[in-house]
Amino acid sequence: MIWAIVAGLAIAAGAAWGALALWFQPLMGTRRQPLLPAAWLTLAAAALVGLATGHAWPAWVFGALLVALLAWWRWGVRPSNDRDWIPEVARITQGSVQGDTLTLRNVRNFNWRSATDYDVRWETRTYDLSRLASVDLALSYWGRPAIAHALVSFGFTDGQQVVFSVEIRRKRHDKFSEIGGFFRQYELSVLASAEEDSLRVRTNIRGEDGYLYRVHMPDGAARKLLLSYVDTASQLARHPRFYNTLTANCITIIYQLADKIVPGLPLNYRLLLSGYLPEYLYRLGTLEGADSAAAYRRAGRYTERARATTDPAQYSHNIRRGVPGVPPANDVDAAGPRAPGAAT
Repeated sequence: MIWAIVAGLAIAAGAAWGALALWFQPLMGTRRQPLLPAAWLTLAAAALVGLATGHAWPAWVFGALLVALLAWWRWGVRPSNDRDWIPEVARITQGSVQGDTLTLRNVRNFNWRSATDYDVRWETRTYDLSRLASVDLALSYWGRPAIAHALVSFGFTDGQQVVFSVEIRRKRHDKFSEIGGFFRQYELSVLASAEEDSLRVRTNIRGEDGYLYRVHMPDGAARKLLLSYVDTASQLARHPRFYNTLTANCITIIYQLADKIVPGLPLNYRLLLSGYLPEYLYRLGTLEGADSAAAYRRAGRYTERARATTDPAQYSHNIRRGVPGVPPANDVDAAGPRAPGAAT
């Protein structure tokens, strides 16, 4: 009967979702982690066998437990800012604005010597919003060409750069799982950092491949985008959220923020396959200085320049050499003294 087929499909979907939910949010501790998913799948199998043999009561039992599981998922699995975080996401960036002065607390500026050897430095920095001059998108690849981590760097005429990155807040001993990102395994963080930390650690320490794109925005939009990042980061300090691989990741957050500033940005599959984001931006006309997206990619790749830079203070200057859309005058400015902000 049709109802039995529909019920069977519902049980199969509930079995898959419930098993993954119980795996990534174990109720019995890590040592017994497989037990509940296994029991859940056994119950689902019994319900399916019951439907096939004309006995509906196992399906009703499964349905009632599925409702209970959904209720636990809705009200029992809550995000938190109070966990045993790994050091690089241990703090949350918060900001305030008075006139043209932006003050950011908990700006990360680690000095990385290796993936496990680094100096922990969290700073308070100030920025003059009237001197905001540029917006750069950095994409960092670690394997597959379709997937990259996106970071947005805001540049000021006094030589300062501040990078905003949407990060997963991993706990100690966590390993990244894209599937786990669908099942509330990680909290969400919007982190401000120095380029010589967050960009340099990816190219020079983790061995990732970096690309830089100068994004041209309407008048006033860069300031609004920066302050949107600040507001989002500060809100997460008050109201934590879960990271989601599909709906709350580094690209979708950027899109949501930008869409508030320039409404009506077209949706595109490249917003999910973040490695292809340059082609999306090029078609929007926000990348200038090259005659194709491919040419922009070639010139915007800064990996070798980054790895050849041993002085972190010269990192921001060197990675911009030859990047399309970056005026030559910026090279002169960036080579000068770097303003440290009000670092504490």
